[in-house]
Amino acid sequence: MHPLLVSGAALAIYLAGWVPLAALLVYVLEASGNLGWTASIAIAVPACSIYAFVCLSPWYVVRITPLRGGAVARILLTHFAAAAASSIILVAIARGMAVLLSRFAAFQSLDERFRPHTPLLFGMGVLLYLLSSGLHYVMASAEQSREALNREMQAIVIARDAELKALKAQINPHFLFNSLNSISALAGIDAERAREMCVGLSDFLRNSLRMGEREAAPLSEELALAHSYLGVEQVRFGARLRVEQEIEPGCENCLVPPLLLQPLVENAVKHGIASMVEGGSIRLSAQLRETALHIVVENPFDPEGATARRNGLGLQIVKRRLQARYGERADMVTDSSGNRYRVEILLPCERA
Repeated sequence: MHPLLVSGAALAIYLAGWVPLAALLVYVLEASGNLGWTASIAIAVPACSIYAFVCLSPWYVVRITPLRGGAVARILLTHFAAAAASSIILVAIARGMAVLLSRFAAFQSLDERFRPHTPLLFGMGVLLYLLSSGLHYVMASAEQSREALNREMQAIVIARDAELKALKAQINPHFLFNSLNSISALAGIDAERAREMCVGLSDFLRNSLRMGEREAAPLSEELALAHSYLGVEQVRFGARLRVEQEIEPGCENCLVPPLLLQPLVENAVKHGIASMVEGGSIRLSAQLRETALHIVVENPFDPEGATARRNGLGLQIVKRRLQARYGERADMVTDSSGNRYRVEILLPCERA
């Protein structure tokens, strides 16, 4: 169906555009003599009202004959033939109105007076049809551009979703490998604590796998999962691992990508707490900055230690996930000053 016939508002605008065209036709008929204003209006207005719908037909011709380099001549010939046929319809409508009106005394012999205007009306009909054809090509081009843009956006969304799923799939094996290493190291020292750590890890994995299936999760659940992980590690490190938290009210309801914090706290334990004999505190904080959520994960580290590495796999995955989901609306920055390592994340605060 023609796009103008789908929308009542668009059809009204289109018909309104024919008002000046009808006025022009009235003027031309009257100026050419023998008709007068009343007769010109009585013929031109009904004829233009019907011809306006006839001039919607180029849409279907345009759809099946798009402009191409080698077929322009054939397309032009097609449109000129269609314009001639449509203009005959316009002349026939005007002629019929003249014959009908000539039966009234006020328009006596109008059909005879109208006959000399037939060539002029035919020419104007051809011009109006060709003008409509050009406008329809513009409409078709705009529609093709919109469709191409929609296809491009859909491709970007599909690629982004695929990347998010691939990155999310890398997280579980990553922290599972590190956790099993922790249990292995503890098993030779304290079997009871190793068993306790296995139970805690089982609960943690169950919760993390369930959360990993979701598209987004409230920050409160992410914090709970991070504390669950840290609880597992505290079985190993004991008093060496301490946790500080400062969450501004209102932040807990912000939606974040699932398993966003876990790689950060894991990195803080592996490359921070584990490298220091005296241990230290991992600090979690979150603040609202207008419509953005600001998250900070901070931990101590030994600048001269062998494990004082930066931007490991966990941090790379988090950064790539943020870029894939939010693009330029999100950012992650890392910084080390003295013996403190800091990861800052800024992302839009989306709420359920």
